[in-house]
Amino acid sequence: MTAILRAFTILVVYFVLLGFPLLLTQTEEGIALILSPEVVARFLIVSVPFFVLAVVAGLWGWLALRFHVDGDEDDLVVETGLLRKRKRRIPLSRVQAIDVVRPLMTRMFALAEVRVELAGGAQSEISLRYLGRHAAQQLRAELLARAAGLPGHTPEAPERPIWRVPFGALLGSLILKLPVLGTGLLFVFSLIFLFSFLEGGMLVVLVLTLLGLIRGVIAPLVMYANFTVAMSPDGVRLRYGLLETRMQTLPPGRVQAVGLVQPMLWRAFGWVRMDVTVAGYAGERQALSSVLLPLAPRHVAVYLTSQIFPGANVDAVPLLPASSRAASAARGDGAGTDDVIFVVRRGLFCRRTDVIAHARAQSVRLTMNPLQRLLRRATVHVDAPPGPVQVSAAGRDLGEARAIVESTAGRALAARRTSGDPGRWAAR
Repeated sequence: MTAILRAFTILVVYFVLLGFPLLLTQTEEGIALILSPEVVARFLIVSVPFFVLAVVAGLWGWLALRFHVDGDEDDLVVETGLLRKRKRRIPLSRVQAIDVVRPLMTRMFALAEVRVELAGGAQSEISLRYLGRHAAQQLRAELLARAAGLPGHTPEAPERPIWRVPFGALLGSLILKLPVLGTGLLFVFSLIFLFSFLEGGMLVVLVLTLLGLIRGVIAPLVMYANFTVAMSPDGVRLRYGLLETRMQTLPPGRVQAVGLVQPMLWRAFGWVRMDVTVAGYAGERQALSSVLLPLAPRHVAVYLTSQIFPGANVDAVPLLPASSRAASAARGDGAGTDDVIFVVRRGLFCRRTDVIAHARAQSVRLTMNPLQRLLRRATVHVDAPPGPVQVSAAGRDLGEARAIVESTAGRALAARRTSGDPGRWAAR
C-alpha cells in the first residue's frame, strides 16, 4: 500500500495541475468540459506516461527504504537509495522523540508513519512510511525500550492519564482571543457592508478575514481535537488530531523549557496553554510540536511541569519584581529561582510564565542595550536550545542581574552533575 499511496499522491497532483485542464475545451460561450473523442484521446496520450511514472516512482520510493535495529549496539540503521545507497546509524540513546502519525488517507488502510526525532537541524528526522498500525506501535515501543536501556521485547510501559481537553472548551478558548474576536467582528461588519451597499471591494476584506479565522480557529481546532496527555515511565505521551492523528512520546529529560501562557480573556476561566522547547525539533517540526497542552486549568499545567522537571513547584518559587525604574512594560515582570528551576513571569495583556530546570540550562548570560546601560539595568538570559520558550528576566538592577547570573550558573553546574545523561535512563 505504500507504493500505491505514493503513486496516488503523484497522480492527484498531476490531475489538478495538468490532467483536468486537458479535458477543458474553449467554446464560443467560454471554457467547457466536453468529453469528445479528440479530448479523451489527448488526455490519455498525456496521462498514460504520467501514470507509468507515478507507479515507478511509488515502487522506487518503497524499495529504496530499509531499516533494522542493530541488537548489539541498540542502533537504528536506516538504508535509503537503490542506485546510490546511503546508510545512517542512529544511537537510540540519543533519540529525542518518537511519533506515530496517521494522516487521513493512511487511516483508511490501517497504516501509520513512524517519525524518529534526533538532536540536530532540519535534516534530523527519520520517517518510516508506511507500516501497519499495530506494527508501527510495536516498533515505537521497541525503540523507546531500547532508548531507555531495556531489552527490545520489553512490553509497552503503562501510562497514567493527566488531562483530556474538552472539545467545547478548546473551541471557546480559540474564540476568546483578542485577535480572533477582532477578526470576527471585522468579518461581520464587512459582510453587512457588502450586502447593504453592494460594494465589491469588500470581498477582498471578507476573504482575508475568513482566512484569518480559519488559521486562528479552524486549523488549531482540527489539529488539537481529542487532545490527551499522559505520563508513563518512558516519557510524556500525547495523542491528538481530528483528520491526521498523532501519537507522540517525549522521553524523560528531552523537554528543555516550559511556558505557561494566559491570554487576558482566559484568566477569568483559569485557562493556560503550555508551550515547550524540545531538543531535536527544528524549523516547521518545532512549530508543530511546540504545544504540550493547548488548554488546561492552571493547576493541571503546574502539576505537569512538576512531572517534567521532578521536584519543581512553579507556584512555590518567590518572584522578585523588576526594578521600579524599569520601563513600564516590565514593571509587572518577576523572576525567581530555587534549587530546581528558574522562573520568569512577564506580559501585561498576555501573561507568560517561563520555566527552565537548572539541569537543562545551556548557558547563562547578561545583556544590556544602550538605554539599560544608561539606567544601569540588565536582562538575564537562561538559554535553552532554540525553540518557542526562551527564558529571560528583563529590567533587573545591574547588581541583582550579576548576582542572578552567578547563582544560576552555579546551580546549573551542580544540577548537571547530579542529573546525568538522559539517555538509557532505565538502565541506571
